[in-house]
Amino acid sequence: MTKSKPVDPCQKEACQIQACLQANNYKEARCEHVLQAMRKCCEKYQAESSCCAGFKPQTTTSKS
Repeated sequence: MTKSKPVDPCQKEACQIQACLQANNYKEARCEHVLQAMRKCCEKYQAESSCCAGFKPQTTTSKS
């Protein structure tokens, strides 16, 4: 019996980004909704997801 490799918790979102970018000639602005979904996933699963390696946590800037 072979052990199956665990599924990356953010793999679905990473694939959706690739599909969206390809469908929209790599215009990131048209894929903001899937990029946001990936950011949320990475906020939750940063430690477990290798797909999040290139995603940095979003920082909020305060307006004074």
